[in-house]
Amino acid sequence: MRRKLLLNLTTLFTLIITATTVTAQTKNEFSVKQAVDYGLKNSIQVKNALLDIKNQQQVNREVTSAAFPQISASAGLTHYYDIPVQPIPDFISPQFYNILTKNGVQNGNGQPITDPNHGVYPDLAFSFTLPWTSNIGVTLNQILFDGQVFVGLQAKNTVLNSFKKQAEVTQEQIKANVYKVYYQLVVAKKQQASIQANIDNISKQLNDTKEIYKNGFAEKLDVDKITVQLNNLQTQKEKIENQVSAGNAALKMLIGMPQKEELILTDTLNEDELKQNILDESYNYEDRKEFQLLSITTKMSQYNVKRYQLSKIPTLSGVASYGKNAFGTDFDFYKGTWYTSSYVGVNLKIPIFTGFNTNSKIQEAKIAVEKSKNSLEQLKQSIDNDVVQSRENMKTALATIDNQKQNIQLAESVFKSTQLKYAQGLGSNQEMYDAQTQLEIAQNNYYSSLYDAIVAKISYLQAVGKL
Repeated sequence: MRRKLLLNLTTLFTLIITATTVTAQTKNEFSVKQAVDYGLKNSIQVKNALLDIKNQQQVNREVTSAAFPQISASAGLTHYYDIPVQPIPDFISPQFYNILTKNGVQNGNGQPITDPNHGVYPDLAFSFTLPWTSNIGVTLNQILFDGQVFVGLQAKNTVLNSFKKQAEVTQEQIKANVYKVYYQLVVAKKQQASIQANIDNISKQLNDTKEIYKNGFAEKLDVDKITVQLNNLQTQKEKIENQVSAGNAALKMLIGMPQKEELILTDTLNEDELKQNILDESYNYEDRKEFQLLSITTKMSQYNVKRYQLSKIPTLSGVASYGKNAFGTDFDFYKGTWYTSSYVGVNLKIPIFTGFNTNSKIQEAKIAVEKSKNSLEQLKQSIDNDVVQSRENMKTALATIDNQKQNIQLAESVFKSTQLKYAQGLGSNQEMYDAQTQLEIAQNNYYSSLYDAIVAKISYLQAVGKL
């Protein structure tokens, strides 16, 4: 019995260890960089962008295939139940009677033979095939010159690069969003800690006030006011906790992590890091992924112009064929003679007039090029504006952080002084309430400015293409 009990305990212990291991496997402790790396690998948007690249690679293979020989084989077997015939004019009968008449040939009665139908005869029906026919053959087609195909070969890598650049744009957007949500949660957790500290202070104040009230040195109104204040803080704490939970779920969805897995954020927020590289005045338009993508789009439009222009010149292609045919009256005809046929040739196609369709396409493509160039200029102006706005927003946010940080220090100092006066019986409950309220406002303003600075810094790095 004891041995069986030990065996059951061992089994139970093994199950507990296994369950713990499985749980540990779903626990993810991520820094912001790890969260970004995870998102770049698992985000559905990024996965689809990478699939677009693979799809374009296959499209490029289709374009390349047009320049290779096109080889096809064929085979056929036909049996005619009713053999087709070909009617032709009866040229035999008139000639026959004409010869007899010219030579004065007579019939059995001694009369000269003449044409009874006077040259009018029904058509003769001839068959030029046998009941069974078969054929096998191989045909080769090769483009020798086609301007549109050559432009397609030149443009295929540019088109592929456009999809790669689009994927980079998507990755950068995912990266920016991960940074924003991650640090929003970091700020929210800092705010949680402050609220908890406030709850601890108010709880102590409530207990002290209750004791003073019992001794008759405070009113019931004082106890009620502090209780309301504590309840408000508890409500605020619950709201922050819900926001953190929802934000954590949103971050998981953003980076492509299953909701059932646990995500723990390990990074903190350093104000000194926010202040780095904000006064760097130099930036290049080419550093922006959107600018690179639009430049590629402009190049693609130029290829389109070239393609339509070359469609106006002749195309040349070669063809070669080799085949065998067999004919017979019975199914075993294929045992007989197979007749060989083969040929080579070239086809020249010269476009002469297309109803001005090609000219219209050329003009449309040129207009698209001009629009792309205009879009590039507009994007440059937009980048200039983004850099200026984000830099100013960053400076304002950092200045606000410094001011709000001083406000917190002052509010904490006022609260501590008021708390000491209240404990010594020199201050009123209303003064304590006002001091606590001012401290909470200063804390909320500080955390709000902290997050504003984070968003401004990310926007600035995006604007200069250095995120």
